[in-house]
Amino acid sequence: MVHMKQVLIRQGKAIVEDVPAPVCEAGRLLAQVRQSCISVGTEMSGVKASGTPLWQRVVRQPHRVKQVLELASKQGLARTGSLVKGKLTAATPTGYSAAGTVIEVGKGVEGFEVGDRVACAGARFAYHAEIICVPPNLAVPIPEGVDFPAASTVTLGAIAMQGVRRASPTLGETFVVIGLGILGQLTVQLLRANGCRVIGTDMDPGSIEKAKELGMDLALAGDEGDVAQTARLTDGVGADGVIITAATSSDEVASSAFQMCRKKGRVVLVGDVGLDLNREDFYKKELDFLVSTSYGPGRYDRNYEEEGLDYPVSHVRWTENRNMAEYLRLVDEGRVDIESLVEFSYPVDRAGEAYESLEQPDGPRPLLVLLSYGEREVPRERRIPNPKARGGGKGAVRVALVGAGAFAQATHLPNLSRLRSVFHLRAVVDSSGPVAAAATKQFGAEYSATDYRQVLDDKDIDAVLICTRHNLHASMVSDALEAGKHVFVEKPLALTADELGRISGFYAGKDAGTWGPVLLTGFNRRFSPFAQRIRGLMRDRSNPAIMVYRMNAGHMPADNWVHGKEGGGRNLGEACHIYDLFTFLTGAKMVDIDAKSIRPATDYYGRTDNFVATLTFDDGSVGTLTYTALGNSGYPKEQMEVFVDGKVIELRDYRELLVHGSDVEGLRTKTQQKGHDEELAAFGNTIRKGGDWPIPLWEQVQATEVALQVETAIAKVETSGGMV
Repeated sequence: MVHMKQVLIRQGKAIVEDVPAPVCEAGRLLAQVRQSCISVGTEMSGVKASGTPLWQRVVRQPHRVKQVLELASKQGLARTGSLVKGKLTAATPTGYSAAGTVIEVGKGVEGFEVGDRVACAGARFAYHAEIICVPPNLAVPIPEGVDFPAASTVTLGAIAMQGVRRASPTLGETFVVIGLGILGQLTVQLLRANGCRVIGTDMDPGSIEKAKELGMDLALAGDEGDVAQTARLTDGVGADGVIITAATSSDEVASSAFQMCRKKGRVVLVGDVGLDLNREDFYKKELDFLVSTSYGPGRYDRNYEEEGLDYPVSHVRWTENRNMAEYLRLVDEGRVDIESLVEFSYPVDRAGEAYESLEQPDGPRPLLVLLSYGEREVPRERRIPNPKARGGGKGAVRVALVGAGAFAQATHLPNLSRLRSVFHLRAVVDSSGPVAAAATKQFGAEYSATDYRQVLDDKDIDAVLICTRHNLHASMVSDALEAGKHVFVEKPLALTADELGRISGFYAGKDAGTWGPVLLTGFNRRFSPFAQRIRGLMRDRSNPAIMVYRMNAGHMPADNWVHGKEGGGRNLGEACHIYDLFTFLTGAKMVDIDAKSIRPATDYYGRTDNFVATLTFDDGSVGTLTYTALGNSGYPKEQMEVFVDGKVIELRDYRELLVHGSDVEGLRTKTQQKGHDEELAAFGNTIRKGGDWPIPLWEQVQATEVALQVETAIAKVETSGGMV
């Protein structure tokens, strides 16, 4: 069967591989690509970086060494080594500018129909692939007079246009463009369209001649200094502005740009140059130094790019989407010439040659190289077999992993490999086809897929292991249970009471634990040898226990997905672990909850990241969780004290357990032991051998209900303006 092709970068080379086609998600549109544009600067730097030897990466990024050492101290050398090796050998998608035809429109998308010709942007969306899935704010209709090759340059055009907008040119002004690569060539034409006189400079004589053909007025010759020439060509006044579209580590480019300007001129940085600035270069002239952020307003704003929230025209006239559309309009009117800039176009099957043409060690590189994808209708096959799949052991649970993100690849997939006598990895599913395909090959699954329904309809799959973002957990759990699959779902089980009710309702009237598919939420801490030892110490207690847990969670940026609708926040997404641990240690039902939250003076620390929750159980025990982002990373993340029957049990970051007031020995391990291996083994063995569930259903539900009630309490800080 013919599958979708996509260009990937691996160890300094561009390769073309078959990957599962993407699913058209809600709020997205699916486009079949006809042409895509290779970014000479951005992409080639990524290719070069992927081929850099490990020792050079260590020299350039010493902070990464510290991260690896910290990971090794927690997870051990073998697991860390496997993770690092996977990262270094992984193939990554590339591309950020493409044009094609809409073949499917997701729920909630307006303004696009199947059959529309569109130009698409975005480093995580407009890949070099036969089919791409793109948010509507990163797609614009292609004018009738613009062909696919020209439209595929839309991202480069928007970048150049935003640089010109930052310069605020006016009729008759003189601008210097430093660097006449593809961005410089487009910048020259856009400045001319604004009625400006343009002077350009570049190390390559061919690029200078090309810019002259496209309307550049003057070029800086190489036989005298650029600053002196600029002064001569502007009657001693200096340039009104300079736009830097060059790429070099040298600081001289910025210095020269400042010196070329007249008093109160402006310099706009579009390219990537050294920025060790000399105050004397710009201070006396009172120059403005401006940075142009890629395609324009909306770039790097998740709400704009991915959630589709537009900025009102009255407040932000030119967003990245409107820049893209305006660029194509200028191409349509013939005011920007693309055809004369396209030097090579390669079929996607020859992408490796295309990238090699941009790596010429001697002589000039092509200004613009495109990839073409032909006219055939690409099959939307969302399942690809792995010819090198590992066989499964007799009686092993056939499992599909759904959501092959960093956590799954670092924890669950290696654990599944180690537990090969218990599990057979049949499939890996991820919304990213390349991610699914890479994990499938690395861990020996039978096939990769992008569509969750593929595994639900697969009769040769016994269980699913769900590791997606949190907002998908509950619906995927319900769908899998209804399909008759056993389910292991990473925490949280659900983000709303309705979601939890649907799951509970599946087992209503049945004896959960003996009937139907096994359900296990990934509350791994209860499976750790430390929690098991504490539970044993508490089993024959005479009195209620007081449990005090401190989570030094650390800062997480406000724009991280965990804080948004995909994550549900850190209480629902992480603190639920501790509510389950309290339930496990007491074996009791919760009867009362009290939660207090603070509102930090700065939003840096988050509004719902700092709270204290106190749980009272029907056996009289009390558990208190202090969850905070206000602490320091040098302090242990998790600590707990249990006070019971004259004993104090002290847990230190799942590496050490101290028991005071008892002859029972504590426990110490070289690496953190949080129970991930043990919970997965328990899940598999329950499916194979039967018996009680690893976590009774009522306990999984209780931990989630506690999190939901705490969420209600701490959310009140938003309206109270202080402590609840």
